[in-house]
Amino acid sequence: QVQLVESGGGLVQAGGSLRLSCAASGRTFSSYTMGWFRQAPGKERDVVARISSWSGGSTYYADSVKGRFTISRDNARNMVYLQMNSLKPDDTAVYYCAAGSGGGYYINTAEYRYWGQGTQVTVSS
Repeated sequence: QVQLVESGGGLVQAGGSLRLSCAASGRTFSSYTMGWFRQAPGKERDVVARISSWSGGSTYYADSVKGRFTISRDNARNMVYLQMNSLKPDDTAVYYCAAGSGGGYYINTAEYRYWGQGTQVTVSS
């Protein structure tokens, strides 16, 4: 069982920045692939970014955020981060942290077993 808690959301103006944090419980954090997803009203929950369990491993970014968002993890502190720069109104959504294990590419919600409660990000124009 893994407990995930997101923080760092809020209201920002277009062009601004936010850093989301995800705190994970347990001693096995380093073995999990971690992802950030977002869901806007009337839309599906879609992947924003994910990072593999090994240090310096592979990362994935949705085309809509590539070059603006950066995912990182600190296994020693059981933390995952999402640095969001050059924010746009279309980035407005609830952002979720997720953890998964086992084989897979980890860009779909079904590949993740544990989810946080989400944190609201609102970007005004």
